[in-house]
Amino acid sequence: MTRLGKYHVALVGVAALILLMSLVRVVSGQDDITSSGTFAAALLLAVPIGLAGLGGLWAERAGVVNIGLEGMMVLGTWFAGWAGYQWGAVAALLAGLLGGALGGLIHAVATVTFGVDHIISGVAINLLGPGVTRFLSEVLFKEGTPAADAGAGITSSPAITSPAPSVSLPLLSDGPDLLGKLEGTHWFLLSDLAGILRGLTHNVNVLVILAVLLLPLTFYVLWRTAFGLRLRSAGENPWAAESLGVNVYLIKYLAVVISGAFAGLGGVFLVFVSTKYVEGQTAGRGFIGLAAMIFGNWRPGGLAIGASLFGYADGLQLRSTGSITSFFLFGAVLLLIYLGVMVRRTLAPGRPADLAARGAKEYTLMAVAAAGMAVLFWLWLAVDQLPNEFVFITPHVLTLLVLLVASQRLRMPKADGVRYRRGEQH
Repeated sequence: MTRLGKYHVALVGVAALILLMSLVRVVSGQDDITSSGTFAAALLLAVPIGLAGLGGLWAERAGVVNIGLEGMMVLGTWFAGWAGYQWGAVAALLAGLLGGALGGLIHAVATVTFGVDHIISGVAINLLGPGVTRFLSEVLFKEGTPAADAGAGITSSPAITSPAPSVSLPLLSDGPDLLGKLEGTHWFLLSDLAGILRGLTHNVNVLVILAVLLLPLTFYVLWRTAFGLRLRSAGENPWAAESLGVNVYLIKYLAVVISGAFAGLGGVFLVFVSTKYVEGQTAGRGFIGLAAMIFGNWRPGGLAIGASLFGYADGLQLRSTGSITSFFLFGAVLLLIYLGVMVRRTLAPGRPADLAARGAKEYTLMAVAAAGMAVLFWLWLAVDQLPNEFVFITPHVLTLLVLLVASQRLRMPKADGVRYRRGEQH
């Protein structure tokens, strides 16, 4: 399939997904499924996850496993809060980038220079980040300090001065709120499209636009430049790259430091949303970003889809706890579509012998899909509202389920996590 063909398939998939969401909204009566408020919240919640996943992508494409993204995000939040209340949004942005990059540098020194196991080093960064920031808070935000006089506490910084502005996309969200009026009609598909467009274009934070632009920029750098080719070769076969004159150590260092900077940028975004640093505000988003990267098969496009999925689930449960039950209906319809595709494939005439030999496995999958569809449909009919405890963990359960499904088609860089030493034979 050509590249243009893949884009066409992606567009058809997006259109089918919107159509399905509109259908579920009409049947379930839950208007928040496609409301502008839900998609605005989803966009805000997806950005830090996407930035953390983008950080993981840079490191792992260079062959360094980075599960320390959470700790690097924490460093980014603290340094952004500390600099932001004194010198404003630009200083917060730069300080958060440097804080995350510092965490990446520590990880690079441990893994690249000293050969420490990548998982152990990442866990250490995740422990070090909250510990260092708590120590710095107790020193710089305690009573009697200028920060405390400005409103800081041991677990929070003062509010940022001059936070990042928000903008609206011209024509769609400026002037008369035509999209808002169309959304309010609740017409099938048209109001859903209006709600989605309004949520994604109305009062969008400037940092959101920056984060979205970083996705195609990452793709261009890693897949369309000589530097990106060298970086990816370091993650596939560093010894072959070394034989061609690539400075693998330098490439890995750069990749991991950039990885930390992206994670720190995700922390900066959290600080901008809340207008200050608050201890624990990352709430595991670094780990979810790592999951989104794996779901995306170590590619920016798939990462964006994964981050959007997790952000949407989180945004929906914040907007309306009752809407979460619509996931049951949504899942049942998806399984019905999957079952139809499987039946058509299994009963197609003239199947090759190798496909016919897998008939028993396909019938088993069809039976499981049918049972799952029946259970989800029954849950949608029987459950009016989930307990708050279940609603709260919905994004995390979705993370596990998505990883379970995505694990069937993953292809990680071959030398990801492998200890590299110059001159050694592998």
